[in-house]
Amino acid sequence: MRFEELNLDPRLLRAIADRGYTETTDVQKRTLAVTLQGGDAAVQSQTGTGKTAAFLITIFSRLLQDRRNKALIIAPTRELAIQIEGEVEALGHKLGFRYGAFYGGVGYDHQESLLRKGVDIVIGTPGRLIDFEEKGLLKLGEYKILIIDEADRLFDMGFLPDLKRIFKKLPAPGARQCQLFSATLNRVSRQIAMLYMNLPEFIELTPDQVTVEAITQELYQVKSHLKLNLLLGILKTEAPRNALIFTNMRYSAARLARKLSQNGLRAQYLTGDLAQNQRMRVMDDFSEGKFPILVATDVAARGLHIDGLEMVVNYDLPQDHENYVHRIGRTGRAGQTGKAVSLACEKFSENLYPIERYIGMTIPEKKATAALFATDRSIEFDSKPQPRDGHGGRDDRGNRGGQGGRGGRGQSGPGRKQGPSGSGSKRPIHNAPYGQPPAQPLV
Repeated sequence: MRFEELNLDPRLLRAIADRGYTETTDVQKRTLAVTLQGGDAAVQSQTGTGKTAAFLITIFSRLLQDRRNKALIIAPTRELAIQIEGEVEALGHKLGFRYGAFYGGVGYDHQESLLRKGVDIVIGTPGRLIDFEEKGLLKLGEYKILIIDEADRLFDMGFLPDLKRIFKKLPAPGARQCQLFSATLNRVSRQIAMLYMNLPEFIELTPDQVTVEAITQELYQVKSHLKLNLLLGILKTEAPRNALIFTNMRYSAARLARKLSQNGLRAQYLTGDLAQNQRMRVMDDFSEGKFPILVATDVAARGLHIDGLEMVVNYDLPQDHENYVHRIGRTGRAGQTGKAVSLACEKFSENLYPIERYIGMTIPEKKATAALFATDRSIEFDSKPQPRDGHGGRDDRGNRGGQGGRGGRGQSGPGRKQGPSGSGSKRPIHNAPYGQPPAQPLV
């Protein structure tokens, strides 16, 4: 469906066209059919499906109809709040609405100033919103449009009591419009929807829509000590304009970024233990193209949105199968194409079967020929041996990393499970000297 077919204010249609949107995505089409009529919606949505534009179009449409309306958008992390604020600016900068993002980790002065001047759209994390409500600067009873974004993450991070507290201060369900977006509409999400929403429409994507079709997915089997050689070769061969590389551990992200830099590639890293101003500066610089390669962990990259991101690399297969979809969804957004490359080594190969079962497909595997491996020049800079990835360290949630599986698709722990292909066989992962590509082709 084309946006022009929707009964939208001409000013909003011009803003949508200026943003480059012409056709609605499936999430947008199904959500807007409910919300533009004033209904509540609980939507199962993945990253990269266009759900942010879906709820912003509803907000702008209602605010254009009545300037007295106000909207509240609740997000689990400051990074996501900042991303949504950027989308509000990109889509609505000509519509004349006032907006702001409100989150912790930074001072109060600027945010308090915004609230005193008055804003039409508030985007915030639960803790900071409650702080301002207690100070009397945020009058929640005035907000008749409510968006709960990434509800599953809000619940996982322990924000459910804060959400319930916010709900009590808002207008009653029949006097407000509410939209809830979650990667999975699990029991908690449905319970919240039934308790705090007004006869919500449940919108769920079918399993084959979990990953975006515009993303080309590839998998390479590789020994852990050759992963960097293979990554260097892939980056050289593919020559993406920009790339987002995921690791499972904070230490691994910092180490990999350093090694890529020592190989002549401009790379920086993003992890949860960086100070907030550092994280914002790194994200802004990457978004603006000041360096082409960003290495990040899942928590740090949550909510990160880069227009035109060409490639995502799973240097480590994620330990949470849903994070695979979140990771690769950073590319192939808004009708664009993208590529996702995953490196399956013996330390994290046990994560492959749950990923493929979740996405409902076998990730196409490519053979890592000897020509694809590049020499790692970073060993020339190392004055002493470095610990290998996966041996200890902690992820961004403070969990200690393990060794992963012992190799092969469909293998988990001490026993094997049947993979989606039905074989469960162990594929060969070849050895070679550290820092050097294999001498013989991999067969």
